[in-house]
Amino acid sequence: MSVSAPSLTAHVVPFAAGAHVTAARWLKGTLALALADGTVLLAHDGATESVAAHPEAGLLSAEGDGARLVSGGDDGRVVTTEANGSVSELARAKGGGWIDALALHPDGSVAFSSGRNVVARDAKGREKTFAAPSTARGLAFAPKGYRLAVAHYNGVSLWYPNLETPPEFIEWKGSHLDVTWSPDGRFVVSTMQENALHGWRLQPDRGHMRMSGYPAKVRSLSWSADGKWLATSGAEAAIVWPFDSKEGPTGKAPRECGVRPARVSQVCFHPKAPVLAMGYEDGCVLLVRFTDASELLVRPAVKGSAISALAWDAAGARLAYGCADGQAGLLTLPA
Repeated sequence: MSVSAPSLTAHVVPFAAGAHVTAARWLKGTLALALADGTVLLAHDGATESVAAHPEAGLLSAEGDGARLVSGGDDGRVVTTEANGSVSELARAKGGGWIDALALHPDGSVAFSSGRNVVARDAKGREKTFAAPSTARGLAFAPKGYRLAVAHYNGVSLWYPNLETPPEFIEWKGSHLDVTWSPDGRFVVSTMQENALHGWRLQPDRGHMRMSGYPAKVRSLSWSADGKWLATSGAEAAIVWPFDSKEGPTGKAPRECGVRPARVSQVCFHPKAPVLAMGYEDGCVLLVRFTDASELLVRPAVKGSAISALAWDAAGARLAYGCADGQAGLLTLPA
């Protein structure tokens, strides 16, 4: 980034979250930070409230749907935290195993995994279970319909919890970690232990897409608002793959955004505009605009303060970041 590039740092309010920020999600106008020490920090209008979602336990994963934060911990509990600070237990893993992954459906359904056991709980509280071939590392609901992608060793299972049909297994050798659907439902993409992505074209041919060359594991993924780009972490730039054709990124080179001498740890597309937020392992946060590749500095590098979470609010007016050392901040874009 050029030293003369414009800066938004004057529009950022930093604050202390108190522990490693596992995830950041917006509950309408309230920011919810899921912390590794089992608490959820709620921030609204400059005031903060700490809620004990997983007392005396570690919070491992969290997702939000705009109305609630759903978190899973090493206490085996799935917990809902609302913007008013109320906390309720939604489910509990059988046998007391850790909650490895979570996914939320727009209709209110929740899926969670513990070891090989995957549970889908619909909006009426009815639960269906599926035993994955190996530990279920990643979960994602399809953008349309009630279908769940489950990432595990040697591939991904596509499961309809409300049907009696067995899950469809799409195979690729290796350990699959996280999984995502494209917004139009045509592609499923997983991150892998082998510092790569693997994708499947569900329509029309079940073709494979191999996206490799990363120096580190990809642990953050974000789709653009129009579904034409998939941004990823794991390199000294955000690697952004094109999905604007029926073949996806096959035979195409990705864009590299925000090249710096530090690896990107988090990526988050603006919910409306072609703007990508990028957080780095050295604590820096940048915005890049796709139309002209211009960059804006949100946070300069801070030693020991790697970015561990990024989240835009629904309007795209505010960007929150959280860090591994318990620091956090809120950018409000100028009018």
